[in-house]
Amino acid sequence: MKTRHFFWRLIGYRPGLYLLNLLTWSLIHMAPLVPGLLTKAYFDHLEGTYEFPYGVWAIAALLVAAALARIALIFGGFLTDVNFRFRMAMLIRRNMLSHVLRQPGARAIPTSPGEAISNFRDDVDHTEEAMSWSVDTLGLVGFVVVASWILVSIDAQLTVFVFVPLILVVTAAQIATARIHKFRAASRESTAKVTGAISEMFSNVQAIQVAGAEKRIVDRFVALSENRRQNMVKDKLLTETLSSVFTNSVNLGTGLILVLAGYKMRSGGFTVGDLSLFVYYLTFVTQLTSNVGNFMTYYKQMAVSFERIKAMLQGAPASVLTAARYIGLGKRVGGRPDRAAFPASHPAEQAAPGAGGPETGTAGRPASVRRSRNMDDELPYFQAPPLEMLEARGLTYRYPETGRGIEGIDLNIRRGSFTVVTGMIGSGKTTLVRSLLGLLPAEAGDIRWNGELVGNPADFFVPPQSAYTAQIPRLYSDQLRHNILLGAEDRPGGVERALHAAVMEEDLNNLEHGLSTMVGPRGVKLSGGQAQRTAAARMLVRDAQLYVFDDLSSALDVETERRLWERLFTEKGDAACLVVSHRKAALTHADHIIVMNGGKVEAEGTAEELLKTSDSFRQLWYGEETG
Repeated sequence: MKTRHFFWRLIGYRPGLYLLNLLTWSLIHMAPLVPGLLTKAYFDHLEGTYEFPYGVWAIAALLVAAALARIALIFGGFLTDVNFRFRMAMLIRRNMLSHVLRQPGARAIPTSPGEAISNFRDDVDHTEEAMSWSVDTLGLVGFVVVASWILVSIDAQLTVFVFVPLILVVTAAQIATARIHKFRAASRESTAKVTGAISEMFSNVQAIQVAGAEKRIVDRFVALSENRRQNMVKDKLLTETLSSVFTNSVNLGTGLILVLAGYKMRSGGFTVGDLSLFVYYLTFVTQLTSNVGNFMTYYKQMAVSFERIKAMLQGAPASVLTAARYIGLGKRVGGRPDRAAFPASHPAEQAAPGAGGPETGTAGRPASVRRSRNMDDELPYFQAPPLEMLEARGLTYRYPETGRGIEGIDLNIRRGSFTVVTGMIGSGKTTLVRSLLGLLPAEAGDIRWNGELVGNPADFFVPPQSAYTAQIPRLYSDQLRHNILLGAEDRPGGVERALHAAVMEEDLNNLEHGLSTMVGPRGVKLSGGQAQRTAAARMLVRDAQLYVFDDLSSALDVETERRLWERLFTEKGDAACLVVSHRKAALTHADHIIVMNGGKVEAEGTAEELLKTSDSFRQLWYGEETG
């Protein structure tokens, strides 16, 4: 999609509101036509070349009435402009966020957090400005058309000099196009780096202090800020230079009009009223000159912002930005749940074979599901039949940057089983569970729930089907209770049972405010083991049929880990568990162990079997004994 297509699609989002806004501002900009004619009549009346029927005081009263009418129009214009521009900005930001939330969780944002914030804030703001300036520019065109007809009827030669500044402005804007692109892109990129550096510094204060790197980090931040300052100065200097050209070109036109008007007035063919009308209209033609220049500048900057936003979409059609509906946020469209974000519940609801786009999943017959009948729920959920067997066949994913990943993985998980995935660092353990759950988009392979194909794993493998704890726990600067629930219903005793299963009850007693304790940004007020067990409690508070632990016990001591697995069997005995671990406490409890090596399954079986047959497993087993 080109920038101009994006521009027209945004107009098409609320065409009625845009046209109303355009009409209002056209009337605002055309309103000065009346005072200009009244001013001409006033000076002609004083000069004696024209007799106004009701006298000078009537002209003054009409000028006051015209000013009051324009004030009322401007008030209405601000209402329509604010409604349109903020609705449009909300549409873009909402759809950008929706697209991010619909992406596989492990690769949702292709840029740094700082650059993503810049995309949502600065790039959308520039798009909004370009759309708003277009209304002023088009509105002033109406004024220019009518004013031109009036001025040509008085003196065609002088009228030409009124529009000389406009020609100069358009020429200057076109010459500066390449530099506008270059400086705007550089300023946006440097701003994103500064924002990202601030985020990283605040997130890693402890690491910076431990390494004694405060001065180096500050020096790096100063360098980034200086680079941003230079780029912003260049960008601002170009913008102000163009603005200066726009303004001074109008002054040039005014001078030409005054010189020629003096000669014409000597010959008697040009009145003082005519001169006042030309000078008065020239003031508002100045607005068109400036608006055309500003609009062209903002449009060029909008093109840069649009390219940056498209990069965040990671190849998805840019049309999702202007889709006038919620995409993947669970809102209803037309009183019904937004079904695009979930697996279909009947074969007839499947996408046509080969259908693509950002809202379709893996082709095939989806698992049978039951939709929630509680229509008061904002986010409908789907309940799959009780798990008997989860199968993966030929599961493959390779990281685009390195080409490494997993290939041809076969996996069977039975109800109530305890399956452990183990292997050396970089063997593909985390990639396997993420691909299974849809957090990474599998390139090949089938996933089946009780023999039925799961069409979209990312939407299917959520509670009540499955619950997942990542390798690095992500906690919010909020109360411990809120970090566990994450907005879920607080059922009586649910949080306490989850904390008991996660072996967190003793830690809870030592926290100053218990469940109301603020854990700090990313849980910095908790130890590593407490943060991991809080993430486990977050998972266990949700009833699920499959629990996936990615190296949960890496920060736990042997006794705590043993108690955690025992309590898990007691609390969730019927659920299946898929665990990434190399710890003996998990390996000895496993019904089935999968040994990964180089992105493939090297061996599988029980611990006893693998100790006899697998060199890699023996290295892991005895390596832990010796540390």
